[in-house]
Amino acid sequence: MAKMGATVAGAMMLSGAAYAECGSVQIAEMNWASAEFMANVDAFILENGYGCDVELVPGATTTTFASMDEKGEPDVASELWVNAVREPLAVAMEEGRLHSLLKGPITDLGEGWWVTPAFKEKHPELDTVLKILEHPELFPDSEDPSKGALVGCPAGWGCQLANANMFRAFDMEAKGWKLVDPGSGAGLDGSMAKAAERGENWFGYYWSPTALVGKYDMQPVDFGVPFAGAENWDGCIVKAEQDCADPKPSSWTHSEVHTVVTDEFKKQGGIAVDYLSTRIFPGATMNAMLVYMADEQATGEDAAIEFLLTQGDLWKAWVSEDAAAKIEAAL
Repeated sequence: MAKMGATVAGAMMLSGAAYAECGSVQIAEMNWASAEFMANVDAFILENGYGCDVELVPGATTTTFASMDEKGEPDVASELWVNAVREPLAVAMEEGRLHSLLKGPITDLGEGWWVTPAFKEKHPELDTVLKILEHPELFPDSEDPSKGALVGCPAGWGCQLANANMFRAFDMEAKGWKLVDPGSGAGLDGSMAKAAERGENWFGYYWSPTALVGKYDMQPVDFGVPFAGAENWDGCIVKAEQDCADPKPSSWTHSEVHTVVTDEFKKQGGIAVDYLSTRIFPGATMNAMLVYMADEQATGEDAAIEFLLTQGDLWKAWVSEDAAAKIEAAL
């Protein structure tokens, strides 16, 4: 993917010395909305604020990690979800090929079980999964209203196994519950959106940052039990049922997102390394930008421009006054 077209005019205003100070930066533009947005914000700020020569390249979690680990490129993964590559990433970091510049570039993110704000308002006392599980009648399944419906993940998604094993861990069938397969990602979204728009109860799996969590103000539910350990989660919950004989009740595993860079870039990236080490997107802001992308059918580049035009109080704290002036001039 070529360098962002919208940044050319601003880049031409920068001196050759500025380019030399920062140099070239290759950033992975991952294939989901929040990462696409973040990569474009980083690119615009680095190009226009600090004179970096930025290239965005298509990416995905496992393929980008493998390329960075084995080939040393791209230089930057702005939003790398660690749980998917935890063990090989730990080895790469221990051996010095890759580095985490920032743990948590987005706040308030994670996976788990969620309810609609209407349910939370009607039943503030049911504030944990353990308490909700005592009331399946509040979430009647459309096909069998005598059962409570927990909406899980579509078949084939990695989270399908975790939801199925958590369902067993909490002995939900015996408590009057049914684990519902929504059929597809669109089915999962539609199920949640329909309930939220109607002010109805809904209980199921989702994650943040996402446009729907932001749009409908979906509420995560505390499980009411502690995390039962990596051995239970990694060795049982995320595996097929035949490989998870005795799942233990647990809160959802903590989601970790890092900004990860190659060793060469960490040593030579200069001001770009400093910037990428400090910028943090609040979860509410990220969800709002994802709502904008969904509602306006906006690209990551479109959303980056909207963010920079409307959220100056936030991003100006990430950069120098001189850089902020250059960024504003390029918008």
